[in-house]
Order: sequence, then structure tokens, then C-alpha cells
Amino acid sequence: QVHLVESGGGLVQPGGSLRLSCADSGRTFRSYDVGWFRQGPGKDREFVAAIDWTGTRTRISDSVEGRFTTSRDLIKNLMYLQMDSLKPEDTAVYYCAARTGGISGYPDEYHYWGQGTQVTVTS
Repeated sequence: QVHLVESGGGLVQPGGSLRLSCADSGRTFRSYDVGWFRQGPGKDREFVAAIDWTGTRTRISDSVEGRFTTSRDLIKNLMYLQMDSLKPEDTAVYYCAARTGGISGYPDEYHYWGQGTQVTVTS
């Protein structure tokens, strides 16, 4: 069973950085492909980034390309979303999600979800 927990959200000024972490308390994370999604107020859930189970393949949304990166620590069994040059429009609840069968940008293709962590970018 996969049980995902996000952390690292908070309040940051425009231009600032945050690093989100995603952990699996069920300790089966290693074999799953993992994605990051976000949902802003009144908006649909949006794909942000994904990384495959080996940590060698990633996909980044055009909206955050050049500012966000994703990685995973296979030893610590953690996944990260590094967010730099943050903008007010990045304000959202950020979720990590897990699936098997390759990385995907479609939320419906993910089997497990964390509870989300709030990121607020404001001056």
C-alpha cells in the first residue's frame, strides 16, 4: 500500500524558492512513477512534473519549465520538487501522486495521492 505525504509548502515572496518533498510511509515508493500536480483556487488540477521510478526520466510542464525541477532520492525513498523564481500564479495546493506504467501528465492515471501542501506566493 502506498501512502504519500507531502511537505515543504509555505508562504514565499515572488522570486523566492521552495522545495517540496514527497514521502511514502508505506515504503513501496521505489517501484512507482511519481508526479506532481497543483490546484489553484477555482482551477482544475494541473500537471507540474513527473519522474519515473528509476529517477532517470522526467517531464516538466511548459508552465514551469526552467523554474521547477524534480528529482528523487532512491536511498532515502523521497521525491522532491524544487521550485525557483516563484510567481504569484504558482499559488496552489501541490500534490504528489504515484502510478505504475510510466510517467504521465494526466491525473486520472495516478493511483495514489497525498493530501497536498499549500504554496502561497505573495508579496
